[in-house]
Amino acid sequence: MGIRDLVYGAYAKQLSAQIDVDRIPRHVGVVLDGNRRWASEQGSSSQQGHQAGAAKIEEFVGWCEEVGVEVVTLWLLSTDNLTRPPEELASLLTIITDTVNELAATRRWHVHPVGALDLLPDETARALKEADAATRDVDGLTVNVAVGYGGRRELVDAVRALLAEQAALGTSIDDLAQVLDAEHIAEHLDTKGQPDPDLLIRTSGEQRLSGFMLWQSAHSEFYFCEAYWPDFRKVDFLRALRNYAQRERRFGG
Repeated sequence: MGIRDLVYGAYAKQLSAQIDVDRIPRHVGVVLDGNRRWASEQGSSSQQGHQAGAAKIEEFVGWCEEVGVEVVTLWLLSTDNLTRPPEELASLLTIITDTVNELAATRRWHVHPVGALDLLPDETARALKEADAATRDVDGLTVNVAVGYGGRRELVDAVRALLAEQAALGTSIDDLAQVLDAEHIAEHLDTKGQPDPDLLIRTSGEQRLSGFMLWQSAHSEFYFCEAYWPDFRKVDFLRALRNYAQRERRFGG
């Protein structure tokens, strides 16, 4: 182990000691941004950038497990990304499918897909559903893999599902309007039954969420990191946790 590794390890321990263990977020959402820019700066292809980003995912989930996070949501592919050139999209979907299968194969976590699976190729959608079914009984951290996901699309789908459910019960629109509240919508989101994200992280320096978890993030704390996702280190994660623990959460107040 070199001097640099020793210094890095010491700094990581110092950061860990500064984090209030009673203020660890239950749910962490991440916008995994910067794979293509990372690749461009490395003189590599977009595919190599996405592959480097995918290689970071299992390590990151392990960090979350280590500190006691209960739910992680990873935004791997947006609905907007589905319009990318066919060759690039096919490569990206293959990388995502392989990554999801590898996460499920560890048998450490429940891998749960969120997003509009009907927009995805059958092979990809089937792999996501199979990973969910194969890990549903795993007593560990939940990993939401957001593929074909968009916050607006999720809300539209939630309302559609709610209306269809109530119509099947014979409820009229007028009757539903009298009782409709936030919980009715929340019960039809992709993350139903889960705590809303306490902390949302976006890498690559972009300071926006681009529609990520629109409904669920109403009271979330945001943390924007300059590092591209493939370069995101454990110390970057620990800094995000330290920053979160130091904030006074007002929940809209």
